[in-house]
Amino acid sequence: MGMASSSSLNLNKSVPRIMLFVFLILTCSLGFCKSAPDQDPTPTPTPWPHQFHSILVMNYSGILQVTDLWYDWPNGRNFNIIQHQLGNVLYDLEWNNGTSFFYTLDSSKKCSSAQLEVGILRPNWLDGARYLGQQHVDGFLCNVWEKVDFIWYYEDVVTKRPVHWVFYTGREAHVMTFEVGAALEDAKWQAPVYCFDNNTSASDSITTISPDRLVDGLLKGSTVL
Repeated sequence: MGMASSSSLNLNKSVPRIMLFVFLILTCSLGFCKSAPDQDPTPTPTPWPHQFHSILVMNYSGILQVTDLWYDWPNGRNFNIIQHQLGNVLYDLEWNNGTSFFYTLDSSKKCSSAQLEVGILRPNWLDGARYLGQQHVDGFLCNVWEKVDFIWYYEDVVTKRPVHWVFYTGREAHVMTFEVGAALEDAKWQAPVYCFDNNTSASDSITTISPDRLVDGLLKGSTVL
């Protein structure tokens, strides 16, 4: 009789615990148990795709250009085909070893080259950029970042595509198209033979490429980016 009374007492003690456990399961399943919402993390720039094609409208103090940009990280190359407003077309071919060729394909056959200490921009070149908030640019709501007082970068909040960027010199890029995965055929990446002609005279070379053009207009990388 004593054992029966003890078992009954233990059972009576366990029933409230079981009822409490069931109650907690039911209330949590109905959505009453919710943890405190986490704060939204600070947005970070989307890395560039390893290959893409983009058409950019460049504006530098009212001087307009249309740039046909081909970015090809796996093959270590970047190509800017630059149409000056009512002017000539400049081909800017960049390689990851720091070599760049600037040439025309018209009858003038002008070509110049430069050797920099850095190659093309890495896909994650915006890592470490400082977030500045959101802003409407070119009709898009964008997240905005600034990188070492060198570039201000605007990315569409919804699609994560670049919309606009501004260099410290004031040169602006407006992104008109952005084709992820697009690649230019290999034959188009070859600089013309006259770029390798040692007899090319100074008058045949392109001498209008400024340091600012090398730094910001060509999307060159740097040791700080």
